[in-house]
Amino acid sequence: MTEFSDTTPFQPPYSALDNPRMEFVMEVRLQFPEVYSMAPVPRGGMRSAVLVKGGTFEGPHLKGRAIPGSGGDYAYFRPDDVACFDARYLLEEEDGTVILLENKGHLWGRKPDTMQRLRDWAFANGDPVAHEEYYLRSSTTFECPVGKHDWLTKHVFIGVGERKSDGNRLRYYALT
Repeated sequence: MTEFSDTTPFQPPYSALDNPRMEFVMEVRLQFPEVYSMAPVPRGGMRSAVLVKGGTFEGPHLKGRAIPGSGGDYAYFRPDDVACFDARYLLEEEDGTVILLENKGHLWGRKPDTMQRLRDWAFANGDPVAHEEYYLRSSTTFECPVGKHDWLTKHVFIGVGERKSDGNRLRYYALT
């Protein structure tokens, strides 16, 4: 019989059926100053792509940089003005470990004009939009080599994001 060994950095108490618990994992700051767009696309709406030019990440058990040119976010803006994002890029931990981060999620405005103002900000140097005015959330997965950081491949993660003038700031939490 093999005994279970928890190699994660999270401490008890863990989630229970009636008490889910989230633990902060890291904050990622990305720069993607170049935006490419295709509009309209055949199914309606538009597609945009932003390529990661750089960034950093840091948390209680991780610290490093986003690898420039390693990926980006390929968001589909639906006709109902909800952006469905699909992002993949590489992180490099200070110890040299390369980690693939994949985000799928949604961005939508809490007011009727918010998405247009966000597009103006991102694509036309418009005014910033306050974080409270939109929803930017992700379901996130990680892939990395077996070893010190493979606990990232064994948990469910969510991200809460904020748009910045040249990229995004995302905070990731694990369901423990």
